[in-house]
Amino acid sequence: MTDKTILVAGTYDTKNEELGYLAGVIREQGGDVLSMDVSVLGDPSEPADISKHDVAEAGGSSIQEAIDSGDENTAMQIMARGAAAKALELFRAGRIDGVIVLGGTMGTDLALDLCAALPVGVPKYVVSTVSFSPLMPPERIAADVQMILWAGGLYGLNSICKASLSQAAGAVLGAARAVEPPKRKRPLIGMTSFGKTVLRYMVTLKPALEERGFEVAVFHATGMGGRAFESLAAEGAFAAVFDFAPQEVANHIFGGLSAGADRMTNAGRAGIPQLVAPGCYDLVDFVGWQDTPRQLQGRPTHAHNRLLTSAVLEPEERRQVARAMCEKLSGSVGPVALLLPEGGCNEWDRPGADLHDAAGLAEFCGEIKASCPQNASLHVTPAHINDPEFSALALSIFDRWLADGTVGRK
Repeated sequence: MTDKTILVAGTYDTKNEELGYLAGVIREQGGDVLSMDVSVLGDPSEPADISKHDVAEAGGSSIQEAIDSGDENTAMQIMARGAAAKALELFRAGRIDGVIVLGGTMGTDLALDLCAALPVGVPKYVVSTVSFSPLMPPERIAADVQMILWAGGLYGLNSICKASLSQAAGAVLGAARAVEPPKRKRPLIGMTSFGKTVLRYMVTLKPALEERGFEVAVFHATGMGGRAFESLAAEGAFAAVFDFAPQEVANHIFGGLSAGADRMTNAGRAGIPQLVAPGCYDLVDFVGWQDTPRQLQGRPTHAHNRLLTSAVLEPEERRQVARAMCEKLSGSVGPVALLLPEGGCNEWDRPGADLHDAAGLAEFCGEIKASCPQNASLHVTPAHINDPEFSALALSIFDRWLADGTVGRK
């Protein structure tokens, strides 16, 4: 008997040999395979378990409509919608335990939609000629997707690409066997932060919230971490959020490490109670091993490590970030508490620190007070965001929400 079933998806009309090799490795390791054909024009040498017609229909269209479009991009988007819908349907029916998708740029475009449709905890593997490429925007990458470069495999099998394909096949089957999906035994709180050198509140808040009966997941807000946070918020996974490091909003505005245009919106749309603070609002992160982007040149910077450097925003840019954050919160349908630590919003901006800018901080705080939306309660404190007083304020608000039922314990 086989133990786990893996969905193997790709264009079986042009990559039948490579997809067949993937399936063979999975079966040799004791797994089972369900094949999904996402091609448009051609037909596989043998019928797939999920045909291209099944896929197109799952997306509310047909293969003929895809062909009649006369455009490969339009056609592949039809198939991407169908593949995503069909994969989710198969998972919910208990027919698959993981998925692996193979492709070049066209197949990868589809793979991103397919993987994003599946919940966190479902093993997702993408074998792509453009793995890890900046072609892929962060907002389209599933929170727990895995990738491997399909080296030397654009056309036909060879010993180089077999090394990648066999690893991928073993990895997705192994993941399906080993994964411990989220059990949600306790209500989950989502928190955003950075490492303790710049933001420290999670050291106090995480154990305090756990003592109150909650599970706490802290997301590293450097682009992909914020993306994972937003995707889970959109699913309604959180009982409440402590979004204290929404710096990716500034990153998106000024060309830094973006988490997508919808950063700082999905919890509000889902009605999840939000505690929000502007941790690191004054910084824009960029790739440290590249030249400073033109729009960020001529200002103080902090090299966090060889991967990541942060540039400091100017006063008017800080006001722009304040307005953007408040605008995002104005669309919330659930309760919002906006905490404003006037003593500073990251460890590097304390008095005497390299990035301290009292005037810039004052400009930001003034704009927050002027722009705070009516649906949010503003809580101003003279404390720094890393001071115990800030964490105490956050806990006092959360405890009131617990007491009045704003945040549930189930």
